[in-house]
Amino acid sequence: MSTPPPIPSPPDPSSQRRVNLALQGGGSHGAFTWGVLDALLQDERIQFDGISGASAGAVNAVALAHGFAVAAHKNSGTPNPREAARASLARIWQGVAAMGSLGSMADGISKMLLGVWPSDKVGANFFNSAMSQWLSPYQSNPLDINPLRKLLQAEIDFPAVAALQLPKAFVSATHVNTGQAEIFSGKRLTLQAVMASTCLPTLFQAVEIDGQSYWDGGFSSNPSLLPLISECSSRDIIVVQINPLRRPEVPHTPHDIMDRVNELTFNASLLSQMRTIDFINRLLADGRLQEGVKYKSLLLHRIDGGEALENLPSSSKMSADGAMIEKLFEMGQGAAKRWLRRHFEALGQQSTVNIRRDYVGSLPQEF
Repeated sequence: MSTPPPIPSPPDPSSQRRVNLALQGGGSHGAFTWGVLDALLQDERIQFDGISGASAGAVNAVALAHGFAVAAHKNSGTPNPREAARASLARIWQGVAAMGSLGSMADGISKMLLGVWPSDKVGANFFNSAMSQWLSPYQSNPLDINPLRKLLQAEIDFPAVAALQLPKAFVSATHVNTGQAEIFSGKRLTLQAVMASTCLPTLFQAVEIDGQSYWDGGFSSNPSLLPLISECSSRDIIVVQINPLRRPEVPHTPHDIMDRVNELTFNASLLSQMRTIDFINRLLADGRLQEGVKYKSLLLHRIDGGEALENLPSSSKMSADGAMIEKLFEMGQGAAKRWLRRHFEALGQQSTVNIRRDYVGSLPQEF
């Protein structure tokens, strides 16, 4: 009889780093974030304080939180929260891939269910035809069919997520009437909140919560950093960014122009938040603000796919087929593992993102 492998010892507490995660939305490219999270979960030196997500990032956030929440129950059969979170994320994305293998209406929805603008490369399906005729989802999808609702309802224990103490989970949606970001957490973090965060208004009817209407969180806060700053103790924020900041060429075709407009739209809120963080960090460094409960110097980090993710065809954001999702997952895993090798020691010590170069640009220093 072979000897079972020894149970690994828990990591030395002095080697652990507690971080916050900010997860962008970006259609099926959210599978890249799945890969990033899977790698971080495998590294027990990384502890999680808070997770904030919008659109596809919101789906990833609640899937990770679900794993920790169900593992907290003594009779869950999954005592390891990190493994439970990895399994939860895998089931969600396998479910998305399964929907992508369907035909007709379900396929059309699955390809756009995580917050991607319609594309001329989707093909002559029902939804593309509807958009070309300027039909709203109240006309083209009167029953408001969304397979994501059924998938999340089956896979996520929202009451358990609401009761979870660590990591704290936050999901953002956009209030239709005001354009402001609404943050859902605790008891307010329900299935309906995640549906609001992923509500693409050209495809789905606005999601109502307490008499208020909401659209995709990416419009107002992709993702929201504020709850990670105000409600979490860690100064480190790792942004998992799947919308490119820069493109080397000016787009010329209608499809490429709309694709770039999509990227700019869903990066605008992150740029604004990063500029504010840079401004406050500089005021603290200059002594013009006193660090304390209200203000703290933040350490910013970013994991992205680099050129590999940018070079994928824009239509890949619409792809829900298993091969594409698996490819994105592996890209995310690789990016996170490379980042950990290069930057783990910087956690708790210094930022690994040049905010002024990447997010502030040529704004005056006084801003």
